[in-house]
Amino acid sequence: MSLTRLILVFTFLLHLHFALGSDPDPVRDFCILKSDSAAHVSCKNSSAATVEDFIFSGIQLPKEFDETGLSSIPVNVNVFPGLNTLGLSLVRADFEVGGVNVPHFHPRATEVAVVLEGKLYSGFIDTQNRIFAKVIEKGEVMVFPRGLVHFQMNVGDKPATILGSFNSENPGLQRIPNAVFGSGIKDELLERAFGLKGKEIAKLRKKFAPHE
Repeated sequence: MSLTRLILVFTFLLHLHFALGSDPDPVRDFCILKSDSAAHVSCKNSSAATVEDFIFSGIQLPKEFDETGLSSIPVNVNVFPGLNTLGLSLVRADFEVGGVNVPHFHPRATEVAVVLEGKLYSGFIDTQNRIFAKVIEKGEVMVFPRGLVHFQMNVGDKPATILGSFNSENPGLQRIPNAVFGSGIKDELLERAFGLKGKEIAKLRKKFAPHE
């Protein structure tokens, strides 16, 4: 193989690696985010690091439940500076009986969720509109591919808990109802897309409008 062709092949493989990867690989052991570094660019001096920088205790108990019966606690670099540059994050999600995690997606990460307690109807939808869903129970794990819409609902007779893991320190989150009805999309488009009347659109807008 000629040198030119070898360079072209190497360049292609290099770009392929970055296209398929998640967050960039770290170039140091760790980079504990300074508390005053909102841009995630300034690291605490490694000589000042302690074991406490690598421990987070904020998911021991669920927080307050919302109207859907869900309590969600993200564990990302904003609350756990030791995760900075490591390319991963977590979420604890608790469900009341009948509680749901509405259809949503993470634009920057694949999620792996393990059921810690309870029984959940859990699934995702691919780009061919095929649904992959099943009731999963304690000890079972499900993966939600990056960028695909997914959901969970507690179908058991007691509270349920999952722990989700992401291959990005900032996976992003977009809930479908909020994105559609809580944004500024014109009513005429929504009426045609969903076959809804103006009063129905107004009611949904009020429900999913961003909280100030």
